[in-house]
Amino acid sequence: MGLKVALVASNAVEAQAALSALLARYDSVPEAEADVIVALGGDGFMLHTLHRTQDLIAPVYGMNRGTVGFLMNEYSEDGLLERVALAEEEVINPLSMVATQTDGTERRALAINEVSLLRAGPQAAKLRISVDGKVRLEELVCDGALVATPAGSTAYNYSAHGPILPIGADVLAVTAMAAYRPRRWRGALLPKTAHVTFDVLEPEKRPVMADADSRSVREVVKVEIRSEPSISHRILFDPGHGLEERLISEQFV
Repeated sequence: MGLKVALVASNAVEAQAALSALLARYDSVPEAEADVIVALGGDGFMLHTLHRTQDLIAPVYGMNRGTVGFLMNEYSEDGLLERVALAEEEVINPLSMVATQTDGTERRALAINEVSLLRAGPQAAKLRISVDGKVRLEELVCDGALVATPAGSTAYNYSAHGPILPIGADVLAVTAMAAYRPRRWRGALLPKTAHVTFDVLEPEKRPVMADADSRSVREVVKVEIRSEPSISHRILFDPGHGLEERLISEQFV
């Protein structure tokens, strides 16, 4: 029996057109029966697909029909099954976020790219940063801060002048957005096993929201972040165009 694929697409017009074209040429099975899930869209849709299918065995092979396609392969209607069969696999672990709100409610989420804290009012946020229970920065005055995985290090983290991390590096990046005090704080690199805690100082005067791959929690007073090794996301790339190559290439653009 040949390779069974499940074809899925975002709601974007270009992605839906690609889905129709591929369905005219290839059979598609339900995701639970597939050997590979083929996702058509941009990076946002890839993240959505990875989260949605994390309990399935099938890896995800993306083709770019969106705006940003760092996690996607080039789109082509030809030779899809052959490309998927030859694709190389990258395995990444998400971040686990536990956000405590002002009323004591705990909200949990997973993030493949990053967990970010952002000011939710006109004044800068004040954050205390602890690593493995030890306070490392008593007060960071900033527009926000984030913890990024290697897979997410070229996204929001890179835009905030954080470092690009090799996909095989067992480290996390902690990056500030518009740090005011300490002036231009350059962030930190932490072991992948680190447990990072942000305490929000003056939360009523300086409200903060937390975001895990676009899933937002408002009015947070504490956010705990760690890598989640029990969950593995499998992504397929065309040979020579995997995440490792893309992370290196991005630094020489």
